[in-house]
Amino acid sequence: MEHNLAVGLDIGTTKIVAMIGRKNEYGKVEIFGIGRSKSLGVHRGVVNNITQTIQSIQQAVQEAEAAADIKIEDVTVGIAGQHIRSLQHSDYITRANSETVIDDDDIDRLIGQVHKLVMLPGEEIIHVLPQEYKVDGQAEIKEPIGMYGGRLEANFHVVVGQVSSIRNIGRCVQSSGLNLEGITLEPLASANAVLSQEEKEAGVALIDIGGGTTDLAIFRDGIIRHTAVIPFGGNVITEDIKEGCSIIEKQAELLKIKFGSAWPGENKDNEIVSIPGLRGREPKEITLKNLSKIIHARVVEIIEQVYVEIKNYGHEEQKKKLIAGIVLTGGGSQLKHLKQLVEYITGMDTRIGYPNEHLAGDSDDDITSPLFATAVGLVLDGLKRNERKKIEQQEEEKQAENEATPNEEEEEVKPKPIKERRSFLDKLTERVKDFLDNAE
Repeated sequence: MEHNLAVGLDIGTTKIVAMIGRKNEYGKVEIFGIGRSKSLGVHRGVVNNITQTIQSIQQAVQEAEAAADIKIEDVTVGIAGQHIRSLQHSDYITRANSETVIDDDDIDRLIGQVHKLVMLPGEEIIHVLPQEYKVDGQAEIKEPIGMYGGRLEANFHVVVGQVSSIRNIGRCVQSSGLNLEGITLEPLASANAVLSQEEKEAGVALIDIGGGTTDLAIFRDGIIRHTAVIPFGGNVITEDIKEGCSIIEKQAELLKIKFGSAWPGENKDNEIVSIPGLRGREPKEITLKNLSKIIHARVVEIIEQVYVEIKNYGHEEQKKKLIAGIVLTGGGSQLKHLKQLVEYITGMDTRIGYPNEHLAGDSDDDITSPLFATAVGLVLDGLKRNERKKIEQQEEEKQAENEATPNEEEEEVKPKPIKERRSFLDKLTERVKDFLDNAE
């Protein structure tokens, strides 16, 4: 597949989305192929039926291929699910020679040390994100490369997950006839799609309400500070409506989307919706006030759990204030009056996040729906990865040319080009690929 194309594959609890995008001449992203299917083998963000998940992936991919009229080979996949947790950790290294400047190797050694942390059985570190560095006790350093110092310290945001869950996703992708090009944390993908750089600098909490889970990502000073996955999403609201109104799931979902509201005071007592009975039974009458009471109770529970995570990060403290407030995205954010309820519970400014931050201006309204925030973010991540590969390739070709035609007159040593540090998600992708190759 050509390098200016990328495919995002969002394997969610309620839907699987395959999205094809490319960069236009203005640096914006055009989405020109999208396919979606009902997700049958995923529960709370974790694959629990490989065969059904493979079928759903193939269906979404075929639909996207038909829309774009191209063959999909490589995909960037998102990982989330209730097994993801994060922790803060500080570590340091003592350098052998403080007379030399700090370089990439020192930072890799420091990050490598974090990877030696002892995890629970079956867990593995997915992502190590340096927050800020200290050099010889001097704090608040964002980029220590090029500085002199004997002791290099850093605070890290460490994301941990179940290895088996990640490998299962890899297995599903591979068995669907696709190549796993990259793995990205879903809260990070959604954040790239809906947040502006100003918001990330000012401090913002992104809440992505999916079908099975609610993901939280907190940014401040342009750096991700905290991630969490709450094992509740839109599906539990549907489940509550189904139980509370004694109706089938399909009807409960429709009721939630068409008439649901997170604010019970909105509906009058006499507003009633009639639902057809099953196989000739009498139709059921449900008051909208009762419906929104059921929704309200569950939404309050989800938001309060998210708010506990935001407070744990220390939002109350003046130096950690999230000035840009909260951004809601994901399919669950489309619930009526949710924005007002979140503002009421948290007292923080709130907006709904549409994934149009990097999309071309003439994109369809369907694509810019919060429903597709993660998929758009995965496409952006795939395009960024392709660009990085292209630059590395060009550098290697240049190096090979220079080696092939040595110029004896030029004795001066040329500085090595600074390579972009590979993210741990790239390394994780390679580990998952190796595991799948060896398992065959």
